[in-house]
Amino acid sequence: MLRRPLPIRPLWRSLLVAVLLGIGLSTIASAADSQTDRSQQLEFFESKVRPILVEHCQKCHGPDKQRGGLRLDTFTGFSAGGESGATVVAGKPDESTLVRAVRFEDYEMPPTGKLPEQAIATLVEWVASGAYWPENDVAKEVGTASTHRTPGKITDEDRKWWAFQTPVAPPLPSAGAGWASNPVDHFIAAQRQLQGLAPAPDASKRALIRRVTFDLTGLPPTPAEIEAFLGDTHSDAYEQLVDRLLASQAYGERQARLWLDLVRYAESDGYRLDSARPHAWRYRDYVVRSFNDDKPYDQFLKEQLAGDELASPTYDSLVATGYLRLWPYEYNQRDVRGQWSAIINDITDVSADVFLGMGMGCARCHDHKFDPILQKDYFAFQSFFGGLGFREEPIYASEQQRVSDEAALATWNEKTAAIRAEMDALVEPIRKKEMKAAADRFPLDIQAIFSKPEAERTTGEQQLFELAYRQVTLEYDRAHEKLSADNKKKYQELQKQLAEHQALKPNPPVAMIATDLRPVAATTVIPGTREPQPIEPAFLTVLGDAPPSIAPTSKTTGRRLALANWLARADHPLTSRVIVNRLWQQHFGRGIVATPSDFGTLGERPSHSELLDYLATQLIAQQWSLKAIHRLLVTSRTYQQASAGSEVKVSIEKDPENKWLARMPIRRLDAEQTRDAMLLVSGQLIDGTAAAGADASAPRRSIYTKQSRNSQDPLLAAFDAADGVGSCARRNVTITATQSLLLLNGEFPLKQAAAFEKRLASQGSASGLERIRTAYQFAYGRLPTSAEETLAENYLGTASDDSAASKPEQSEADRSRWVDFCHVLLNSSEFLYVD
Repeated sequence: MLRRPLPIRPLWRSLLVAVLLGIGLSTIASAADSQTDRSQQLEFFESKVRPILVEHCQKCHGPDKQRGGLRLDTFTGFSAGGESGATVVAGKPDESTLVRAVRFEDYEMPPTGKLPEQAIATLVEWVASGAYWPENDVAKEVGTASTHRTPGKITDEDRKWWAFQTPVAPPLPSAGAGWASNPVDHFIAAQRQLQGLAPAPDASKRALIRRVTFDLTGLPPTPAEIEAFLGDTHSDAYEQLVDRLLASQAYGERQARLWLDLVRYAESDGYRLDSARPHAWRYRDYVVRSFNDDKPYDQFLKEQLAGDELASPTYDSLVATGYLRLWPYEYNQRDVRGQWSAIINDITDVSADVFLGMGMGCARCHDHKFDPILQKDYFAFQSFFGGLGFREEPIYASEQQRVSDEAALATWNEKTAAIRAEMDALVEPIRKKEMKAAADRFPLDIQAIFSKPEAERTTGEQQLFELAYRQVTLEYDRAHEKLSADNKKKYQELQKQLAEHQALKPNPPVAMIATDLRPVAATTVIPGTREPQPIEPAFLTVLGDAPPSIAPTSKTTGRRLALANWLARADHPLTSRVIVNRLWQQHFGRGIVATPSDFGTLGERPSHSELLDYLATQLIAQQWSLKAIHRLLVTSRTYQQASAGSEVKVSIEKDPENKWLARMPIRRLDAEQTRDAMLLVSGQLIDGTAAAGADASAPRRSIYTKQSRNSQDPLLAAFDAADGVGSCARRNVTITATQSLLLLNGEFPLKQAAAFEKRLASQGSASGLERIRTAYQFAYGRLPTSAEETLAENYLGTASDDSAASKPEQSEADRSRWVDFCHVLLNSSEFLYVD
């Protein structure tokens, strides 16, 4: 059996636990993993690497010119190298001519100047990971020199691809009669019978409550919840349990964590400085609320893409536009045009990944090599975001709060006007000087935009101005740091006087939001073309839809709302399929489409295509209710199957990947589940949100801890938590020595073990055996076996004790053994895995 309770032993011997845990931390690799890896490699190359080569290298090393005999626009040319030899040594960036050249170590390339550090880092990462080149990959796989599409062409065959057909509810298969508990089971049974497989027996009620509670809430069930479920003899006891979990606050917190992975949520900028984003948490809480309220998915989608353009924007719909603010940001990047391009490309790529399940980034530099996505499709999709501007401003949930805050602010302004005027007089000369100096550091074309009155700037120029001006205002805010000693002393005294009125100043609910700057969007063009032509918003050519109906308002372009309305159409071929596939992956370990953000030709075809269409149409029929789909999935007989035991041996042998679901998979807890389960079992977990993100040491659910891109919590990072840099549709599940060592020696697990011991000790007169049994119930949701009781008692020295009260106060050595005992329980495979 994959997860077996570990015997109790002294901590100095519990390195063996780590070894056993390493075995327990195994996972079954599937063909889908390699397919996903290839898809990710392709996206990384096309969205990150190829643009660098096109912009900086191929003018001198491309089809028209090959200086030094080197051509960098084809795999053949790249692998052949030039007069200086091989261009790269795959896996060894330090030995690669390309990397040494862009670092200005041997050669200095490009000759126009050193690349930005981020671009160099991208090339280093690419070479270190094997220098994947998609043309070579596909050529090797199909045994041909090229499988490139004809540029600019969409064929009838392209339009027939399964993912581009509107889902239609299929007839219910007859297979599974007498076994199936809902329609899902009939579709699973039909495919399973074709493979000659029989279903596994039902899981025990104890295993089932642990499985479904972790799946829906991310937390383990408490002993009281387990006993209540085991004692409920009603025929609908399980359905009642599911409904209770769906109605819990923890449900929204769990579902939000998975969504935040997709949209690359973080509370910091990324890049080198990784500055904090103190208001990002409002978007996080919006997502939690939306899932708990069972907000229809079509509305959820519209609010994030165009919440400000809805007919009657609300607090939630405005905060939802924080989705458009989650891109990484380099505050001191002087290449403003390059940074704006990176931001708008990121929004485009992530939106296509999340809502369409299509990797469009590969079409940024040219028509997609393998999917029917034209380069003009990419920029037509990007054009929907052409009017964007970004704000941090108060967003009020009630008019009463807004009026109250405005009145309070007016009072504060009146009482502090004189103080602030004195402060401004001291720093104003420095502000002007420093702000001018900051503006002068930008390229001349950006300086020219600064010199224009706002009314004369185009929307595109205003976007660049506002992005650059962020750096200028930084100098404004810290001008007081450059005062003379005497003036600094005066300024500090004035600061103290101002602080005396702080209680009068309101603390408005500031949110990171997005909205259009004007009703007219910036012009979108395909970069690098000799005669750039404006690209208007349009839907994917392959889908054959009519042009979008766009209705500008007095303040916005109306473009994003047109995009959102198109995505939210009931007959859209991708939207409903993509989201129900994500829910399926959550509960069964892999999606019906195993590449959840790639429904294109490089992704996997659906294992159960009719089931996918049934779920997609059910989502529409259920008014886009995600809770309804969750309930359908977890109440299926398929979900309630056992995952282990003698009855599943044939299934394991014939279907090791469990593609046909003749059993449930055994799965390891993810990073947040591991941390949160430790907190709950130790009695430390605090309910409730934590505004701007609590420190990782705080006993809050992981979703409410600070999400920094460059400084993740060590435990979460080790267990493959998403880093917030890119959209994460399916987390890696790695098995490393670092994980075992962190569980064994890390500060957090040790702290929780000590807290767990205190929780047991608080039972007062309970005997040692009673405390052992309580520990097992908290950690595993079951009582120990007699053999486990004997092992624990022998180790803890409680075998001859009737009661803790019969002994004098517990010695430090006794307490230490109990802490070690708790620590081993938290390290065990049974704790870390779900059957």
